[in-house]
Amino acid sequence: MKAYRRILIISTALLLTGIFLFMKMSFSYRGSGVDTLMINDIISSVRESWDSMDSFDGSRFDTEMIVFDSQDFIVYSSADEELEGVDSTKKATEKGCISLVVTADSRYLGTVVIPDPDRLEYERVNRRICTAAAVLSVMFLLAGIIYGRYVRRTIVKPFGEMEKFAENVASGKLDVPIRLEKNNMFGAFTGSFDIMREELKNARRREDELKIREKEMVASLSHDLKTPITGIKLLCELMTVKTEDEYVKKKIGDIHQKAEQINVLVSDLLASTLDDLGEMNVSCTDESSEILHELVAEHDTRGAAREAEIPQCMICADRIRLSQVIGNIIGNSYKYADTDIDIGYVVRDGFLEMSISDRGEGVPEDELGLITAKFYRGANSAGKDGSGLGLYIASKLMEKMNGELICSSRGNGFCVTLMIPLS
Repeated sequence: MKAYRRILIISTALLLTGIFLFMKMSFSYRGSGVDTLMINDIISSVRESWDSMDSFDGSRFDTEMIVFDSQDFIVYSSADEELEGVDSTKKATEKGCISLVVTADSRYLGTVVIPDPDRLEYERVNRRICTAAAVLSVMFLLAGIIYGRYVRRTIVKPFGEMEKFAENVASGKLDVPIRLEKNNMFGAFTGSFDIMREELKNARRREDELKIREKEMVASLSHDLKTPITGIKLLCELMTVKTEDEYVKKKIGDIHQKAEQINVLVSDLLASTLDDLGEMNVSCTDESSEILHELVAEHDTRGAAREAEIPQCMICADRIRLSQVIGNIIGNSYKYADTDIDIGYVVRDGFLEMSISDRGEGVPEDELGLITAKFYRGANSAGKDGSGLGLYIASKLMEKMNGELICSSRGNGFCVTLMIPLS
């Protein structure tokens, strides 16, 4: 702020000084007028010496002069700078000189030309004014350059840095500080903004820590819930064996089914949480393609799957994770289509393509790119149990196994293609 005041004072002083000099130069000319006595004396002296102009001495007069005869020839000259180039009375008139007519007894003898003192004074003042204007222009230019550099250094540049700082904060780059320049007028603001950045950084760090703790807690609870759910399922199976009452068996079957649904939801929640924490590990090994038949049979509890012949080859996959993927897809077909399931196999471009298709209504084209998103549930999921995590987890697991999950909707159903890498 002090530097700003100094620049303002200097600029104002230069401006006032320039205006003062300009006004002083402008009003210093008052006009000296023509000295009548000197003119009369010149005319008299020339008239008296006309017949012997060679002996005429004009040096006693404080002015340059040229004497022309009646034929406009020069008979005497003491011309210097002011009468330079004057070689006729016409040229003297064009140059603004004073022409004095010399006569004797009404006889025209010649003309005496002398500089016009008013014109000389005017030209002198005009030169001074032009010089003052040039100096004033230089002073204004210099003041403008100084002030411009000051404005750029103390206003424009800090604003640019603050704009870049705001962009970094908006994009989440909270580790980039803003340079503190306490000598300019924005020094206090930049300090405050940097404090704000530090607080935002700390707040984000605390938020991330809380999110991680929350996910760890969800993962821990999901893992702990699987134990009692497994116990409930075992008890249901035991009670089914022990009882002969069909009504009781039906109710026990309903309990077992609900427990299985809870188990699937908890498994999906656990897998999703582990993926967020970066702990959904996959360990791929070389396996025979025959395991796919075993995995399908493991999850096709209703016997709805119709498998094509499996090509003999070796695949690189995590058996447990691949089982989880196939189970999610078959479970979705049970839930949303409840039709037969067609499973085909094709070896192509280093992958074993396993296509799992149902014969339901399918999925609208505008939803195909969304159904593998986290927590997304399609329009046909109304009234159906689910969390929107099944296909999301399946897609993530296939990526971790260097494969791919591709969804498509055919005219007579929905198809999921698993791109399983070959060994």
